[in-house]
Amino acid sequence: TAESEFGYSLSIVDAKVPPLFNIDNVLPERCSGLTPTASSYRFSCNPALSSDDTLLFPWPLAGVVLVANWRDGSSHSSYFRGDGVFVEVSLAEVRAPSAALGRLALRYFELGIEHIMFGFDHLLFVVGLMLLLGGANPANSGSTLLHGKNKTARYLKTITAFTLAHSVTLAAASLGLVSIPIAPVEILIALSIVLLAREALLAQRGHFSLSYHYPWVLAFLFGLIHGFGFASALGNLGLNPGDVPAALLFFNLGVEAGQLAIILVSLTLARALYASAGRLSTIGVLTSPSGAAMTSISALSYLLGGVATYWLIERLPSLWIQ
Repeated sequence: TAESEFGYSLSIVDAKVPPLFNIDNVLPERCSGLTPTASSYRFSCNPALSSDDTLLFPWPLAGVVLVANWRDGSSHSSYFRGDGVFVEVSLAEVRAPSAALGRLALRYFELGIEHIMFGFDHLLFVVGLMLLLGGANPANSGSTLLHGKNKTARYLKTITAFTLAHSVTLAAASLGLVSIPIAPVEILIALSIVLLAREALLAQRGHFSLSYHYPWVLAFLFGLIHGFGFASALGNLGLNPGDVPAALLFFNLGVEAGQLAIILVSLTLARALYASAGRLSTIGVLTSPSGAAMTSISALSYLLGGVATYWLIERLPSLWIQ
């Protein structure tokens, strides 16, 4: 915030992120610190900061949304990626209007992709859905991830249901319509993966529950929970209110793009492995490609359930320890 012609105040607006500490050593040489307050760090620069300046702040998180409130009454914001130690802020990006839609869209689209790729609980849920959908078909017990009837339609319906559900709760939470503490949400996300792994294992053993016959219902219900997790990640950035609709849209599109990439890569890899198993069976190394595929799906389901159970146990104390 520009307090005067040469004076500035840097404040943390989200109580969940680390506090500020002395940043004198990383300010431009013409800037110097002023008396700080309990929630902000104040400094002055002479001559004043300009669009040509770049500030380097100590910041232990992956990135930050900087909201700049200028003396002319304008308020502009931008997301800046950090390296876990510092974050580099180009003032040119917060002197321009927030309505620079192309830049805003690209940044939040990238964030959405990163969140699904590196938010491992959401990633494993998508993998779990694929394992469930790849279970033995009751009409053809030898069917696998690649060869069951109407598998494509099942994939599309299930992933679409998950997408619609988490889009609803992501929007509702981001717009402030619904507020749920993150601790129970993270516990329920871990529990959803445990249950999904269980359903996938039951399908391998020939026990076909409603979850197997109607996986889109399961995906929709659990997708509502995962949407609150996405909203927490987006909300932790400290969005400028004027940017929320566009940030929400492009973050969600990024999540979907990452989700589709996971599915395409997984199916491509599965096809390659199945083809390799087929070649091995022709020379007598494997007796059945389908049997090998089913064994692989069972092993992955156990691994998925084990990891999710660990997360569930690890997260349970957060209900009582704040």
